Amino acid sequence: MSFDADRVRRALPGREIHWHESIATTMKEASRLAALGSPSGTVVAADEQTAGLGRLGRRWHSEKGSGLYFSVILRPSFPVESFPAFTLAAGLAVRDAIAQTAGVLCDLRWPNDLLIGEGKCAGILIQAEAAAIIAGVGINVNHTVFPAELGGIATSLRAATGRAVEREELLTAALGALDRWMAAIAARGIEPVIEAFAAASSYVLGRQVRVEAGAEGVTAGLDPQGFLLLRRDDGELVRILAGGVRTI
Repeated sequence: MSFDADRVRRALPGREIHWHESIATTMKEASRLAALGSPSGTVVAADEQTAGLGRLGRRWHSEKGSGLYFSVILRPSFPVESFPAFTLAAGLAVRDAIAQTAGVLCDLRWPNDLLIGEGKCAGILIQAEAAAIIAGVGINVNHTVFPAELGGIATSLRAATGRAVEREELLTAALGALDRWMAAIAARGIEPVIEAFAAASSYVLGRQVRVEAGAEGVTAGLDPQGFLLLRRDDGELVRILAGGVRTI
C-alpha cells in the first residue's frame, strides 16, 4: 500500500518531512540535512531502506511498503548528561504511538528494543552529531514474513493484531509523542523518562540477563542517567553503559 506523505504533512503543518520511495538509510540523510542546518523536528522517512542501520552497525530489515523507517533531527538544549535518556524517550514515544494506533502495549527491552511477546517489532538508534541528535526508528508494521535469519526473533504489528495498520497514522502519532517526551525533559529533566521506562519494561528489574559485552546477572533498575544496573552472580553491582540485553 502506497504511503501518503502529504497526509502526514497536513496533520503536522510547519514540520519538514522528506519522504523517499527508496533510500540507503534515513539516518545518513538526516545527518546530512542536520549538517546543512535543517531545523529541529525535521523528518526523513522512506518506504524502503536498502542499507538500513541497526545498533552496532547491524542491518535493519526494511521491506518495501511494509514498515515505517524514519529519522528525526533533534536540537535540544539539554546538557550532555541527558543523552542516554534520549534513547529511552524515543522508545517510550514509539510505544505510545503503537498503543494509540494498533492497540498493542509493547514491552521495552533496554536500551532500544520494543517487543510484542518475545518478538522484536521496533528498534531505536540514536546518534550524536556536531550540533544535533539523530533519532532513527524502524517499526515492523505490516510485515507478514521475515528472512529466515529473523525467524522467531522479529514480529510485526500486523502479526500481533491480525489487521493492517495505517503507517501514516503511526508516523503522525510517533512524532507527536516524541515531541511530548522531549518537552517533558525540557520542563522536568530526565527523571520522568527514566521512571516511565522502568515502569513499562519487564527487563530493567529482576530479570536474569546476559549483556552483549559479556556480563551476566539480574537487572537492578536504572541509574539516574538511564543506564542499566546489573547485579552479577558474585554480588557486585555494575553499571551497563552499552550493549543490548537478552534473557538467559
